[in-house]
Amino acid sequence: MAVINNRLLINLMDIALLLAAKITELTLIVLMGYALVKFKLLQSKDSYPLSVIGLYIISPAVMIKAFQIEYTPAILQGLLLSLSMAVFLHLILIILGSLLKRLLKLDPLEHAASIYSNSGNLIIPLVMALFGPEWVIYATCFIVVQTFLFWTHCRMILCGKGNLTLKQIFSNVNILSIIIGVTLFALQIKLPPMITGTLSAVGSFIGPNAMLIAGMLIASIPLRTIFSSKRIYLVTALRLIIIPLFLLLIVKLIGFERWAENGDTIVMISFLATISPAAATVTQMALIFNKDANKASAVYGVTTLLCVFTMPLIIALYQLI
Repeated sequence: MAVINNRLLINLMDIALLLAAKITELTLIVLMGYALVKFKLLQSKDSYPLSVIGLYIISPAVMIKAFQIEYTPAILQGLLLSLSMAVFLHLILIILGSLLKRLLKLDPLEHAASIYSNSGNLIIPLVMALFGPEWVIYATCFIVVQTFLFWTHCRMILCGKGNLTLKQIFSNVNILSIIIGVTLFALQIKLPPMITGTLSAVGSFIGPNAMLIAGMLIASIPLRTIFSSKRIYLVTALRLIIIPLFLLLIVKLIGFERWAENGDTIVMISFLATISPAAATVTQMALIFNKDANKASAVYGVTTLLCVFTMPLIIALYQLI
């Protein structure tokens, strides 16, 4: 029993240290973007082209590259488990978000930020550091489902239902990249090394690009406004504490880990994606669609700074139950 407890303590410490390191890296990049504006090298509005690059080039590259993997029965079983969890967890998040919107009178940005997490920018580096690069494929299912919902459900939250048609959905480069990636995986078509290398190089910018955008936008907001807003702390509590605890209970009650080989690790990867900060994509979409990007950046910044404390505690509780 003592050996098991010691191993558990080591695992919890590893996760906490990795999270702290990754959040520190993200914060430093945010500060770089902040400094660019404060030293008048750029203006906050100059983050717009970076948002376009992130949403229409970097994100599609990540999606297509994620599916360039070899097929094995074990991998397929794990992918089906992670896909099932991704769909189920997002369904719960959407339902819960609608209830909280009515109960707490959340505006569209608060509503979107409470539902959608920063699963790509934070979870992929974390999974690579904690479990190894071979496990990253199980994080892609959550990201694929989330990407589809970003350009359907999330966009409707921010812009209204009348601004979205089926043609817009299926002609969107992010949705097309998912279709292309899934098709290539299903047919086991491997792209030339030059192409996959290019996709990997572009995809590696997904985290830094999002952090620079956030820093540039935050620079235009008085810090007193950010840290004195009760609404921002309300959304932060929802995104980092209340919703993760609710999902933790559901995941444990259903027992997803019994559904596949290495289910414990696969389920933890999926759960990690739900307890991360508010999505950087919400900030980028708010900027592109002119929906109060400053507030979105403030929510993103505060949740990113505070998740270094909340994520290790939530995961510790997850492992103890």
